[in-house]
Amino acid sequence: MRHFSRTLLASATAVLLAGTALQAQAETRVTYKSASAGTAYYQMGVELSEAIRQGTDDAIILTLEESQGSVQNVMEVMARQGNYVFTTPPGLIDLAHAGEGPFAERQSPRFEEIRGLFPIPAITMHFVAEGDEGVIAMQDLADKHILIGRGSFGAREAERYLEMFDLLDKVEVADASIGSGPDALKNGQVDAFVTASSYPTPNVIETAASMPISLVSLTDDEIEQTGAARQTIPAGTYSGVEQDVETTSLPVIAYTTSAMDDETAYTLTKTFWERREAMAEESPWWGSINHDMIGNIAGSLHPGALRYYDEAGIEIPDELR
Repeated sequence: MRHFSRTLLASATAVLLAGTALQAQAETRVTYKSASAGTAYYQMGVELSEAIRQGTDDAIILTLEESQGSVQNVMEVMARQGNYVFTTPPGLIDLAHAGEGPFAERQSPRFEEIRGLFPIPAITMHFVAEGDEGVIAMQDLADKHILIGRGSFGAREAERYLEMFDLLDKVEVADASIGSGPDALKNGQVDAFVTASSYPTPNVIETAASMPISLVSLTDDEIEQTGAARQTIPAGTYSGVEQDVETTSLPVIAYTTSAMDDETAYTLTKTFWERREAMAEESPWWGSINHDMIGNIAGSLHPGALRYYDEAGIEIPDELR
């Protein structure tokens, strides 16, 4: 009897270990890199990770990593192996392919391996200043100490706006990462910070809850001058800002590389679109996503993603194939 019990226990253990091994073998891990904690894009990563996990019954696990922004995300393509998904405005992919802008001195053939998956909510430019006016003009930033971040797409875009509106020589730009913007404003170390994130963005909500803030609202002429799309942040989105804020937005895409196998790219893309409505019920920013936004992708689609779009009957421009 003792021998039978030992045999039964050994068999049960073997089955358990085999099941665990099969589960580990079936599970695909994907690194997902978007932005720093406290931003809308990091929160989106949390939500997307959970949606993918649920939608694939734990077959695909997204592991989030913090990032200083889109430029870093694209740069890491040079070193990343395996399943790497990252977010960036498509304009940075064009610059990486051309070896221009932040990639002029760090060119790599691996940038040609970047492949598109699906769109995510667009960047919304937020110029956040201390003060209880609620809404201010761009020129009100003159003579202010402003934190715009460093090395990120948002920092480059903020600098472009300051230069475009003849403010770059009239402000003091803080040398700090964008993640420290809210605390620096609350502690009186800066007068304003800029964040490029979908609204409502958590770090602006947190700042507005602890101190009076104002947001820069652009004029029609200023919006046209930027060349970006108009974006209205509705009144009441942030505490103390009781008027609509007119600003700009830019598309953002989730990319991977050709190192990802077709089946993983297919499943990620399929699950994203199938779970999008459920995500939008929890967080409204996902409701802005539609199939037309696929056309914003720079470069070409991953073959696995393309397979899903073709199966779903979604029209794809020839240049993305």
